[in-house]
Parts: sequence; structure tokens; C-alpha cells
Amino acid sequence: MRVCFRSSVQPELMDEYKRRHAAVWPEMLRALKDAGWNNYSLFLASDGQLIGYLECEDYQAAQARMALTEVNARWQTEMATLFANSDVPPDEGFEIVEEVFNLEDQLASASEAGNAPTHQKEQA
Repeated sequence: MRVCFRSSVQPELMDEYKRRHAAVWPEMLRALKDAGWNNYSLFLASDGQLIGYLECEDYQAAQARMALTEVNARWQTEMATLFANSDVPPDEGFEIVEEVFNLEDQLASASEAGNAPTHQKEQA
């Protein structure tokens, strides 16, 4: 499954957020991978809007596996002060964003149904 989420970094702390993510702790990287977080990326807009994307078998299970790791507890504590809503650990405050379109899924569906899209020249 593909998962997209959003959160907010305090705009005045964005440089620090970027600095910390430029060299994430190796044990945190390994924990994410071992927990099933694949193709994981973070995107940060100029206003502090944070968008995350990952692929996993089951997001809730992957998140639960991370919650069991000691390194995640340390990382979340380190990162908490950088977020706009620091009342909850950052990874518990993610708002999941609904996927409404995926090119590969639709192409596969069209192909299976025998309705593969064709390119037509526009009439002038």
C-alpha cells in the first residue's frame, strides 16, 4: 500500500529540521526499513508543511513495529520540538492523506479490462 501523510514543522525551525534529516541516525534508518517502511520520502514546503510518502504492506502494523523500537522513541523526542503541534509525538500526529489517483493502477486496470488508453491525434 502507498501512504501519504502531512504534518507541520515550525517555519522558524525548518533549517534545523533539514539539518537533522540530512544525516538520520543509521540505527533509525535500519529500524524504519526493518519495520517495513519502503520508498519513504519527506517533502518540506516553504511554509513548514511536511508531506511524507511511504510504501508498506500495512501502515498501522509498520507504525506499530516502529513504536516498539527504542531508537524511534529517542528520535521522536529529539524531533518533537520542531513540530507545530508538539503535544503529541511527531509520528503520532501525522494526518493521512487520501490517495485519489495513481497512474500505474489505472493503466493496469485499463489494460486488464482490454481498454488500454490509446493516443489520438487532436483534430485541428
